[in-house]
Amino acid sequence: MEPLKVEKFSSTDRGNGLRASAPLRPGELLFRSDPLAYTVCKGSRGVVCDRCLLGKEKLMRCSQCRVAKYCSAKCQKKGWPDHKRECKCLKSCKPRYPPDSVRLLGRAVVKLMEETPSESEKLYSFYDLESNINKLTEDKKEGLRQLAMTFQHFMREEIPDASQLPPSFDIFEAFAKALLQSQGPPWMEVLLMFCDVGRIPFVDRVTLGSEVTDFCRE
Repeated sequence: MEPLKVEKFSSTDRGNGLRASAPLRPGELLFRSDPLAYTVCKGSRGVVCDRCLLGKEKLMRCSQCRVAKYCSAKCQKKGWPDHKRECKCLKSCKPRYPPDSVRLLGRAVVKLMEETPSESEKLYSFYDLESNINKLTEDKKEGLRQLAMTFQHFMREEIPDASQLPPSFDIFEAFAKALLQSQGPPWMEVLLMFCDVGRIPFVDRVTLGSEVTDFCRE
């Protein structure tokens, strides 16, 4: 594998980012990985596959939780590692269903608890994300507190005690990070840890030390 041509940096006024550590060509792919976690939003459950996110008229339903749906047995098998632990949680909270952000963070936490780090964590980790809690209004903070309580209730089958969470993991702060970083089509909530990061559009060249994140913004 070729060495990365970008490096992390932080600034007092603009937070964390990436900058070029070598000259870059227009359109050069810098890093690619699957996102740390993703989940289909409530409005599109039963419309798109929980694994590949493609739409299909008839989807196969998980026989255990009866919530996750897949376009094929192949997708269901591939999706099982991400769905396995949340499956119990989805079953236990019936007939209620957790908010999309709660299910999303639950998937992210499970990934963070794995011994082998996710590929997406190698360049820019979940812990590197800015929460910007100090910039939130009191109403938004209260909303995050409610989500944190809902998360603990939803995950109690798999994580009955907060001490079992990853070291230095704070649920309140994690929601602030996840909700600020979520992006994607309206039918999908994605915690994006650089999936096809840094195709550099609309520039002739990027020189050493240039801030790559500036060029990636649309």
